[in-house]
Amino acid sequence: MTLTTAAPADSDQTADTALEVRPVAGHIGAEISGIDLRKELADNEVAQVRDALHRYKVLFFRDQEIGHAEQIAFSRKFGDVTPSHPYDDEAPEGFPQILAVDSRKYEKRFGRKKYSYDNKWHTDVTALINPPAGTILRAHIVPEQGGDTQWTNLVAAYEGLPDSLKGLVDGLRAEHRFGGRHPQWAEDSSYALKTRENPLVTEHPVVRVHPVTGERALFVTPGFTSRIVGVSPSQSDRLLDLLFAEVTNPAYTVRFRWAPGSLAFWDNRATAHLAPTDLDHLDVTRVLYRTTLEGDVPVGPDGKESTSIAGAAFRGEK
Repeated sequence: MTLTTAAPADSDQTADTALEVRPVAGHIGAEISGIDLRKELADNEVAQVRDALHRYKVLFFRDQEIGHAEQIAFSRKFGDVTPSHPYDDEAPEGFPQILAVDSRKYEKRFGRKKYSYDNKWHTDVTALINPPAGTILRAHIVPEQGGDTQWTNLVAAYEGLPDSLKGLVDGLRAEHRFGGRHPQWAEDSSYALKTRENPLVTEHPVVRVHPVTGERALFVTPGFTSRIVGVSPSQSDRLLDLLFAEVTNPAYTVRFRWAPGSLAFWDNRATAHLAPTDLDHLDVTRVLYRTTLEGDVPVGPDGKESTSIAGAAFRGEK
């Protein structure tokens, strides 16, 4: 598939720009080529990437030899860039927007060697009242084998439910906090201390209406959703087990093999992802760099917004 858009009349660009958008899985994911992220994107390129993101939920770019500054500049084309993470205090010097996803740091942070703090499917930082709208992840050092990331389409997961279940979940709310129902990091780890001293907890709709496309998405994941509000603990667990099975159904997923210079850009309002689970026993290094875009407050099918229980909104630079 090729998208072609003429340059705006007031643009310095004199020729059409054609981006090749190649879908890579049945429900989610597309590879983008015909673009050089070392250069500032033209308005029509930004529009094409944004349209593809809303359609395919996660986009993959290959062979983009860029650094922190270029990654931040690319991110800014799509929204206000946030600080690296609510709990991060180790951003690269001069680049407070960059989160280093570095295998060498996880033992220090979480009390053991882990490539993800909990290795659960999750949508980024949904413990916030305004989770990031989008995430950009760039590969720097990757192992020769393993270390893939997976994404799932939360819109497809919702649409796959029978109408009777849609009617039920449309009216439900859920609590989100770091670790979800069963946090697995060491109680004495630095990360556990940060989450206790500065808790982030939010009540979100179980079904989120996308602010751009109007699509409905199942907005629950094992990494952050701790309980369904207004039901008993046993009922909550059964409902979450059912919904987690739906959002992690392999039919709705795509898997990406990283290489140095690869980028993934995903719509955090319509996807969840899973960090690699196959590297913890290997003596390898994996380093990627992440930026996130300031998000809006989720809204459910009933028009009601999320409610903060603890913690402030996470704002980007203006």
